[in-house]
This record gives sequence, C-alpha cells and structure tokens, in this order.
Amino acid sequence: MKDLTQGSIVRQIVAMAAPITFGMIFQTLYYLVDLYFVARLGDRAIAGVSAAGNAVFIVFGLTQVLGVGAVALIAHAVGRKDQPEANLIFNQSLLLAALFGTITLIGGYALTPLYMRAVAADAETMQAGITYLFWFTPGLALQFALVAMGSALRGTGIVQPTMVVQVITVVLNVILAPVLIAGWGTGHPMGVAGAALASTLAVAAAVAMLGIYFFRLEKYVAFHKEQWRPRLASWQRIFAIGLPAGGEFLLMFVFIGVTYLCIRDFGATAQAGFGIGSRVIQSVFLPAMAVAFASGPIAGQNFGAQRYDRVRETFHKSALISSVLMALLTLLTHWRPDLMVRAFTDDPAVQQIAVRYLQIASYYFVAQGLIFTCSSMFQGLGDTRPALFSTMTRLITFVLPALWLSRQPGFQLEYMWYLSVGTVTLQAVTSVLLLLRHFRRRLPLSAAVPAAS
Repeated sequence: MKDLTQGSIVRQIVAMAAPITFGMIFQTLYYLVDLYFVARLGDRAIAGVSAAGNAVFIVFGLTQVLGVGAVALIAHAVGRKDQPEANLIFNQSLLLAALFGTITLIGGYALTPLYMRAVAADAETMQAGITYLFWFTPGLALQFALVAMGSALRGTGIVQPTMVVQVITVVLNVILAPVLIAGWGTGHPMGVAGAALASTLAVAAAVAMLGIYFFRLEKYVAFHKEQWRPRLASWQRIFAIGLPAGGEFLLMFVFIGVTYLCIRDFGATAQAGFGIGSRVIQSVFLPAMAVAFASGPIAGQNFGAQRYDRVRETFHKSALISSVLMALLTLLTHWRPDLMVRAFTDDPAVQQIAVRYLQIASYYFVAQGLIFTCSSMFQGLGDTRPALFSTMTRLITFVLPALWLSRQPGFQLEYMWYLSVGTVTLQAVTSVLLLLRHFRRRLPLSAAVPAAS
C-alpha cells in the first residue's frame, strides 16, 4: 500500500501516471496490432473490426461500474487506514467480476448479429464484425477479473504490477497476431477471427499472471474465500459510485454508434477511415487518461483522510498537466496526421478521410483532457453522477443534431467532425462547472484534518 495523503501531489501524479501511461500504451497496442494486420485484409475487414470494436464500449462500461466503484471505496478505506474494509470491497468486486463475465458471454453471443446488422455498411463488413466479436467475447468476459484486480491495486496506490502484466501480454499478442491472422508459420490464416483470438489469449494470460501476483506477493488486499459470499450492502455501494461511470462509457458507445450510422451511406471506405482515426485518437489520449487515472486514487485517499486541501490541489495540478500535454498533442496531430494513419492502410481514399478527421478532432483534445480529469475527480470523491450528467448533455447537443444533419441534402462527413468539436468543448465546460460546485458543497474550507500517522 502507498500512502497518498502525504508528500508532493505533482510527484505522486507523475509517479503513478508514468507507469499507467506505459501500461496503457501497451494495452492500446492490442487494438493497433490487430488493426495493422486486419488492414491487410481490405477496407471491409477494417470497417467491420472497427465497428465491432465500438461494441467493446458496452463491456468497458460494465468494467467501469466495477472498477470505478472498487477504486473509490478502496482508496477511501486506505485513506482512513481501514484495511478490513479494503479487503471486503476487493473480494466482493471479484464476485461481481464473475457475474458480469457470465452476462458478457451470454449477451455477446446473443446480441452481436443484431448490432452489426444495424451499423455495417454492407454484408461483408457485417460478417467481419460478427466474426471478430464472436472470437473476442471470451476475452471481454475475462476483462472483469483483470479490472477487479487492477482497480484494487490502483486504489492502494500501486500501479507497477498491472503495467508489467500489460507489457508482457501485449508482447504475447504481438507474437500471436501475425501467426493467427496471417498464418505465419502455420499456413492456416484465420483473418479477423485470428485477431480476436490473439487478444482473447493475451487477456487470459494477463488474468493468470495478475492472479499469481495476488497469491504470492500482494499483502494489503488479498483473496479471502470467506468474503466471497454476496454482501448486498457492499454491492450497493459499488454500484452507487460505479453505475454512473459505467453509463458514461455506454454513452460513448451510443455516440460512436450514431456516427457509424450517420456515415453509413458513404460506404465502407468512410467507416474504415473513421475507424482508423478513432483508434489513433484513443492512442493520443493515453497521456491525459493516465494523469486522470492517477488523480482519482490520490483524491480518493485524501478525501477519505479528510485532507480536503489536497483534494483541490490534486484537481488543479492534474488539470494543468493534462491541458499542457493535450495542447502539445493537438499541435502534433494537426501538423502531421498522415504519419499516424499510413501504417494502417495504403488506400488513398481511406487515408484522406482518416487524416481530415484527425485534423478537425484535434481541436477538442484539451477539452477532452479536462473531461477525463473531472470524471476521475468525481470518482475519487465517490459521486460520479455529475460526470454522467455532463456526458448526457451530448445526447441533445450531438446525437439529435447528427441524426438531423445526416438526412439533409449536401451532408458531408466534416459536418460530423465539427459537431464533435463543439459538443465535446461544451461538455468540458459543463464538467468543470459541476466539479467546482461539488467542491463547494462537499469540501469544507476549514483547516484540513491531518492524516493519521
């Protein structure tokens, strides 16, 4: 366990964000490696896998329910120096991971064809997406166990083991991808099914390695079978914090799904270009996401210890660091976006769409960084409802205008990209105002209570 209620907050943010960034980069390589080899199968394969990848946001939404609730409650317990409570929340999160994993397996196989029929531009794109999700669904189900263990460690201020596991499993995925997708060394290429299977096997390996770490090395939070009986009161507390955060991710699924729906008439080329651009943006966002992921446990421990001055400072410092990083990435992305997409396709039409999307989308990078930071602060405070409300505003500002615009004569793809810039910026303003209001209501201005020694 690492005490985050003492010492320099900037150093703590950097110390946690650095390995988180490193691990997230390797985590993102799961999808970039898949995309690189899938791109060799043609535009429809790219479009299908990219559209299928959006469905992963549903699972990420459920993992957020589990992960955010566990991180916040464990961080609060650590701040109060309440180890038994931290252990109870961890073990109950494992039980929920098994439940959510089972739901994912059933829902994934039952609903995938319906989703792909709704968003795919043609039959080949639809089939590619269905195949990918069918093979990746077991890996998605295993994500819950991975998130439960990683969240417990992050709540206690420990991030290095998770990062090491991510690096090892991505290397495994990189090795398996060409073997399974292209048939290197086997002579039996599996295509998009191989991409999904490589990721599933890598996730399974990650769960096994992190489980071994908990059995042999982790001492503060650990497996306790006697705590695996359902405790509905603990579930309620996890859900109270996690459900709104999960709702944020589910809304991201809606926003991206609406985009695919609105640009469907432009064909698989447009969907492939948007899919590549979206994957690149996910990679670009990693530094800001890492800073946000670090600020949540820091805020959580200090909130549990009633160090309210440090909670405010955590937001100010993390928002500044995130904004500077995203401003630099805006310049880089706007300057040479072509360098970011060439590795994934040699089709000039697909490249042109992806490049233009990146150029325009780069204008909301700073705003998105602030959204990440505010969301993580709400998680640390144990109330994620304001973050969900902020995201829900885009149902009105983005979804409705996008659907209307797509049906107008002369509709162009760029209209969607500019609409995203405006609505993300508005969401960032809303998030910051809601957080400042939350500070006034929940963080007393009186002298901070010293942390227990």
